[in-house]
Amino acid sequence: MAATDDQTDDTREASFGGGEPVLETQRLTRRFGELVAVDDLDIEVGQGEFRSIIGPNGAGKTTLFNLISGALLPSEGSVIFEGEDVSKLRPHERVHRGIGRSFQITNVFGGLSVRENVRLAAQAVLQGRSPVENVFRHKDSFDDLNGRADDVLSRIGLAERGHEQASTLAYGDRRRLEIGLVLATDPQLVMLDEPTAGMSAEETRATMELIGEVLGDRTVLLIEHDIELVMNASDRITVLNRGEELATGPPEAVAENEQVQQAYLGGGVL
Repeated sequence: MAATDDQTDDTREASFGGGEPVLETQRLTRRFGELVAVDDLDIEVGQGEFRSIIGPNGAGKTTLFNLISGALLPSEGSVIFEGEDVSKLRPHERVHRGIGRSFQITNVFGGLSVRENVRLAAQAVLQGRSPVENVFRHKDSFDDLNGRADDVLSRIGLAERGHEQASTLAYGDRRRLEIGLVLATDPQLVMLDEPTAGMSAEETRATMELIGEVLGDRTVLLIEHDIELVMNASDRITVLNRGEELATGPPEAVAENEQVQQAYLGGGVL
């Protein structure tokens, strides 16, 4: 089982509000034939925590995200969200429960306007309602969707560009819009898969500032290869290696962990 840091449970609870974790995996395992991509993984993420997941290529990071979001079902084990087992729920059902995710590759609809993209994302949370509720919902609910779309666009700095076609946005603004799509679903847990991939240093700085501003009251789970960014942004870091948890702790403890250095940088210093 995984190595852990010396931080006490009392300190962790004080840092993230105490009580039950917002996200928990219990002996979570995913096999692809003979390959074990995630291996008997137990992690806990506290309410309001900014947790980063790092590890070498093939460590199981994206598979873990797919298991939490519902894109994959576990071979064994469970995903617990806000105290409930969501392991068998479909992705859109998990969105309705409060789990939002962005992807490494932008997934905005280029043929729609910026505002239409956000409105569509906001509407997705209605899919968790019964068909009768969806068919007969009051016309004011459409006003609510429009209002939410406008609010999200304002928060991500794209209010003046809502009428523009999404395909015309620069790469950094497309990634900004993608964060808006996640925010529009009003998630309690936000999963970000390399949100700054392919960005310049200036775009990376602006994106991380945006994440801090608009997601500061949410629980964030981040996959990122930029170690400096991870060290600066994270409350705690979980290091995976070959599908197993190698270490979990605050950035300073993880950086000093010899096992992490060996697995991640061949013995170099993080």
